[in-house]
Amino acid sequence: MKKLCLFLFFIPIVLFSQEHELQSNIESITIYLSGAQVHRNVQCTLKKGANAISIKGVSADLDENTLQIAGLKQAAIRSMKYEINYLDAATKSPQIASLSNKLEQFKQEQAYLENASQGLQEEVKMIELNRRISGDNENLDLNRLKEISAYYRERTQAIYNEIYSNSIKTNKLKDSIQLYTSELVKSQGSPKKAVGEIKLILDSPITLTTDLSISYQVEKAGWVPTYDIRSTGIDKPLQLIYKAHVYQNTAEDWENVEITLATNKPSSNISKPKLETKYLNFSSSYTKKYNSTTRKNGYSYNPMVKRVFGTITDPEGEPLPGVAIVIEGTNQGTQTDFDGNYTLDIPNGRSLSFSYIGFKPVDLPIYSSIMNLQLEEDAQALEEVVVTGYGLAGRASGVQIRGASSMPQKIQTPEPLYIIDGIPVEGFTEGDLDASEIASIETLRNENAIDLYGSRAADGVIIINTHKSSTQTDGKNTVFRIPKSYTIKSKMEITSVDINLYQLKATYQYLAIPVIDTNVFLTASFTDWEQFNLLPGEAHIYFDGRYEGKTVIDPYLTKKEMTVSLGIDHNIQIERNQERNFKSKSFSGGTRLVDRTYRITIKNNKNIPINLKVMDRIPLSENRDIKVDDIVTGDASYDAKKGILSWNNSIEAKATTTNEFSFRIKYPKGKFISL
Repeated sequence: MKKLCLFLFFIPIVLFSQEHELQSNIESITIYLSGAQVHRNVQCTLKKGANAISIKGVSADLDENTLQIAGLKQAAIRSMKYEINYLDAATKSPQIASLSNKLEQFKQEQAYLENASQGLQEEVKMIELNRRISGDNENLDLNRLKEISAYYRERTQAIYNEIYSNSIKTNKLKDSIQLYTSELVKSQGSPKKAVGEIKLILDSPITLTTDLSISYQVEKAGWVPTYDIRSTGIDKPLQLIYKAHVYQNTAEDWENVEITLATNKPSSNISKPKLETKYLNFSSSYTKKYNSTTRKNGYSYNPMVKRVFGTITDPEGEPLPGVAIVIEGTNQGTQTDFDGNYTLDIPNGRSLSFSYIGFKPVDLPIYSSIMNLQLEEDAQALEEVVVTGYGLAGRASGVQIRGASSMPQKIQTPEPLYIIDGIPVEGFTEGDLDASEIASIETLRNENAIDLYGSRAADGVIIINTHKSSTQTDGKNTVFRIPKSYTIKSKMEITSVDINLYQLKATYQYLAIPVIDTNVFLTASFTDWEQFNLLPGEAHIYFDGRYEGKTVIDPYLTKKEMTVSLGIDHNIQIERNQERNFKSKSFSGGTRLVDRTYRITIKNNKNIPINLKVMDRIPLSENRDIKVDDIVTGDASYDAKKGILSWNNSIEAKATTTNEFSFRIKYPKGKFISL
């Protein structure tokens, strides 16, 4: 009886120790901008009671906290453990197995050929022996002897030809064997490949067969948005091809799997959120609700970028020399040159920091090889210190540091009080809100305004209500389901995936800004781009069958109309010259007068008429002692608030046209200005 009890006691232990090894297959993968979620399927049969299961071949890069199991039916998980193993000699990698199989095949073919040649050699010996026997036979007549000799000769020749052919094949096989042996030794000598293994103990009340669905997240994967912009002519629609560059290095190959691309970030936190009380207080200025405090939102790191270049400008589009660009977490960086341009190699690092005195610092993920940036002025920093460059004469460093109170004051003009969504806003200027964001505008003047808002409303009140619709934020998620299956190897190499193709009704225009660049650019503008859920990324430009270069699409810096450059047209020439007769300087009392006249000459060398928009500028004064007047703009459109001139020229084939403008500057004698 005692032996029977011990036997019954050990039965469940023996059964429990019999672990079943199962291989799973990847069903689908959801790839995020950074990270991915892998969905696997495995079929298993569970017996009543405890079942030990080992699921092999999963990624060694998975986040154990994200591991989920579905399809358990009545079964329950008693324990779950994730381990990392390494392939040993008994468990070869697919590459080693393929090399070994091929090597074995070559060796087998070599043995067959060598055996065949050896058999042929034996046949030659038999022929020689029979020839001697036939020669000693005196009963053979002459004709019979000739027939036997001819047969021996032909057969011997055929045998030696076949032996020679076999030797050629054998030598080729020896070369292949040597090559594959070398590759096999190299593969076996490489670091052992890590693989993941999920070990489960499942309790089942009954015997059942089920398909387990296993999902987990991996880090070393992601996708980068990229675009092809194509046009075959200025009278043709624009093609926007939305693509994804997918990469992964998760220690598992994704073979012929369905993929889904998502723009959000994977979350492993399943805890419910907690709502806290929100307290209100006065703020110093109005901040648009959709503006994020960091520029990182919406931009994703692109690990394929190894060099970055771009141009840094101020809010007016002027280049900023000396901007510091540093790879975050390192001491590696560079500065912009006199034209605001920079180039920086990226040996490591994921983000760039941009900083410049008097401007707000910006941190951005390295999302593209082209990273242009417009810095925003930091009013608080400018109040604390202003740095002004001077000539080196009489100064040791050429830099003078002064408090803002000692700087010349800007011209003070009456400004109305702006009320944005019920909040009084100081320092609001036109352009802070796009027209598409404004729901209604109301103007109050005189006593009504002062009664409601006090003395600050002496110059009037402008009440603006904005649309409350949400804009693109980091929390917005778009999912692209790709109809085609893809194979993506774990090699950190790019796999290009087509997301969609859009036919856009575009407005083509030639554009020139000769004060900055004397090239003429062909641009294409289009609207309604918001419906495509675009993300910041590089765009490759193709026009009329030619590759024109790269640009960047950044929907977060685009308001209503998106404009892309299709390249430079060298068949249109433009020159900007200052008229010699109007370089005069004169004095009127204690005031210096400077007259300037500029002539812009455009020549159309094309065989077709063109429409060309030319832009230039007239300087604006920031000091009450500097006045700009006697402005002559001709037939140009002039934005007096910004000082921007624009001409829309219709130029016939092989024709030439000109645009002119002039102005006068007045400032105190003994002062200096830079034109």
